[in-house]
Amino acid sequence: MHNQDNKKPDDWEAKLELRMAELKKCQVSKQYKTCTQCSEFFQCNIRQSYIQAVYESMNKGLGGGFEF
Repeated sequence: MHNQDNKKPDDWEAKLELRMAELKKCQVSKQYKTCTQCSEFFQCNIRQSYIQAVYESMNKGLGGGFEF
């Protein structure tokens, strides 16, 4: 998730990478390929932290919602 210019990731990208690593570690520990296989899918704090980090990395903490 690095910048296009191969610059050092900003704080938002660094947080996203950390949350992604936590998520993948959880998936590996449960031997799942995706979170959707997990019974805690909707209540998972790790997944929610990852989703929040994705939104924050996209808007760089400026707030607002994310709309498809």
